Amino acid sequence: MFTGIITRQLLQPARGGGGERPAISLEKDQTWTYAQLAERTNRYANGLLAQGVRPGDRVGMLLSNSLEYWALYLAITRLGAIAVRLNWRLTGEELRYALTDSGSTVLCLHGRFAATIAPVLADTPVRTSIVFVLDPELDADAAALSDALPQSVLEDADPGEPAVPDPAPTDPCMIMYTSGTTGFPKGALWTHGHTLWFGAMQALYWKYDERSVHLGTTPMFHVSGFEDCVLPVLMSGGHAVMMRSTGLTVDRIVDVLRHHRCTDAFLLPATIYQWMSWSELDRVDVPDLGRVVTGGSPILGWAVDRIRTRFPKVRMEQAYGLTEGGAMTSVMDPERLDDHRTSVGRPLPLTEVKIVDPATLEELPADTDGELWTRSPSVCGVYWGKPEATAETFVDGWCRTGDLARITTDGYIYIIGRVKDMILSGGENIYPAEIENVLADHPAIQESAVIGVPDPKWDETPCAAIVLNDGHSLTEDEVIAYCRERLAGYKRPRYVVFVDVLPRNASGKILKRLLRDEYAHLGSAPAAR
Repeated sequence: MFTGIITRQLLQPARGGGGERPAISLEKDQTWTYAQLAERTNRYANGLLAQGVRPGDRVGMLLSNSLEYWALYLAITRLGAIAVRLNWRLTGEELRYALTDSGSTVLCLHGRFAATIAPVLADTPVRTSIVFVLDPELDADAAALSDALPQSVLEDADPGEPAVPDPAPTDPCMIMYTSGTTGFPKGALWTHGHTLWFGAMQALYWKYDERSVHLGTTPMFHVSGFEDCVLPVLMSGGHAVMMRSTGLTVDRIVDVLRHHRCTDAFLLPATIYQWMSWSELDRVDVPDLGRVVTGGSPILGWAVDRIRTRFPKVRMEQAYGLTEGGAMTSVMDPERLDDHRTSVGRPLPLTEVKIVDPATLEELPADTDGELWTRSPSVCGVYWGKPEATAETFVDGWCRTGDLARITTDGYIYIIGRVKDMILSGGENIYPAEIENVLADHPAIQESAVIGVPDPKWDETPCAAIVLNDGHSLTEDEVIAYCRERLAGYKRPRYVVFVDVLPRNASGKILKRLLRDEYAHLGSAPAAR
């Protein structure tokens, strides 16, 4: 069902020769048309069939951003098998966990990752490995898997339509291990129906069509590099362009935007900050760009203002969501941004949200702080092989996001922080986002993350990890004095640390648990006054 909409419907004569239109590109040098994507998908599907892949089987995907990634994913899901999209940044032990937990019996990988997975592969259920060598230099480690099959077993297979029925909407198609900010990863299980609904909801909201050219800049193993924006653009007959996975620079991004005349782009906040601080910003235009979507963490006000000034026709849209919650729950309407500067917007079409007391599970009224719950046709509803975690997170079709939030009377969502990130100090609840918003207004501060560290008197007290803008300096005392004028005494950070970068997961979310571990010792040190 999913594969058919992308690779077959667009080849029908009624679509006006759609097969010859560009479908996917990797930066400036590689492009497949819809016809080429369909042929390659069929070859891979028939090649996997020949290797014994059947409906329900799990097939691991350990690949960098590439055109082959799309064809492989579509081939796996066309057969009714389940694509297990693996984060290539993981260690061998972490990959072993994901492959074992999912029960993957086939692994398709780029040769560049063979040395990482080789020492642990025998301890997984994988019985067949297929290695792609797309760049002889980058993929030189392919020899580390001496028993692996070459990509030719897929490339040289029959290009005809696979002789298997299309999967049903309720059939599973993908497992993605959540790159959460706390705990051990869980496999969010998406069905064909979830995937199609999510693509349709975005297409309805953003009104993509055959003229849409979208640039994806994040890894394809994550929803932000695949299902977010890229999927609905392809479903609408548009052109999806992807950046390579490593060595990402503003120069390259802008060059690709100009080369393909991209109309849309997904950029993480950190990339936007680099672009808006780029030395060539005032000299290089992107005349066709009309929309930038971002997510992972709130975009800072100075960057929004600079985009508005430099590129006044570009719509800057902040999205919010999580993999198991349907990938995208809400988007901030640029026309209302000045009225709701730190909001993540209102729900996407067909999406419901509510605020719930995390202790009583009772729904709370507007403008009340509590846990954000979301429900839509794209909420996955299941963690692979984890019934207890499933029951805890998914309730009557609703997904408990774990985010503390409030919803205003006019429907705008404000994320206050994570339920587990809330700081309890002397009986008072302190929301890190409130402190971070104050720090974001300081001209010397690029971004910050506030965590709770142990305190012998108050149980916990705030600590701010700060990244400074280039050419600026601050002291711990200056930061605390700045906060003293803007925050209640119990809310202001008692400790300040300056860092070059904040730790993030693959989706760009700050890993506060790593900061808590690193700076927990500050609780026993003398506090700055």
